Amino acid sequence: MLIPTRADYGRLGQTASSAAEHELLWGSRDTAPSYEQQVRDLLSLWRGEYVPSNGARVHAHPAEAANLAVWVLGSSGGESARVAGELGLPFTANYHQFPAKVLESVAAYRDAFQPSEMLAEPYVMVSVDVLAADTDQRARWLAAPTALCVLSIRQGLGYLPFPTPVQAAERPLTDEERAQVSDRLEAQIVGNPGTVVERLRALQRVTGADELLILTVANQHPDRVRSYELVADAWRRG
Repeated sequence: MLIPTRADYGRLGQTASSAAEHELLWGSRDTAPSYEQQVRDLLSLWRGEYVPSNGARVHAHPAEAANLAVWVLGSSGGESARVAGELGLPFTANYHQFPAKVLESVAAYRDAFQPSEMLAEPYVMVSVDVLAADTDQRARWLAAPTALCVLSIRQGLGYLPFPTPVQAAERPLTDEERAQVSDRLEAQIVGNPGTVVERLRALQRVTGADELLILTVANQHPDRVRSYELVADAWRRG
């Protein structure tokens, strides 16, 4: 299923640590600039045009005037998509973490788009979780630990060291736990190279993506490298 329904992963609020970081940066939630203003400030720093409220000129080296591509990452049709569109920036739709919202976020970005010095037309990248192996069975075996990692994050426990396939097999999910991660498992593209490329091209067609950003996670580095090699070769061969 390319566009799954939203998983039932309960309440995900701002953690105590993120709240503390917010206060450290901005003093309080009330004094923090809007997301749009923060993006505009970053662009001003990059262009060498930033002037804070006290009037002092501020320069960000070595980023100032560097040949950078400034992207906005968004998970829904909310503020990130709108700001990216209105500022004429390229946009990455966060399909690999929130797949149920990908069409909404891409549509919101395109609806809000205004041409800029960077882009004359909307430009969309879609991130996608991919794991390829020589056989479907091998790919599913290597990808099985993903469920435990996503579950840990959505239960507020943070990132775990990526388990081995054996550890995943020894810790099957309950029905309730599987419901909390179902969207990620349904959207993960796993299989032999032909299967993977077929689904990637379908995702590109459905979203109208200009680029796909492939994320591959496995317990062993050679398996990650092999996955990228298989996908690249299959994609080139069409």
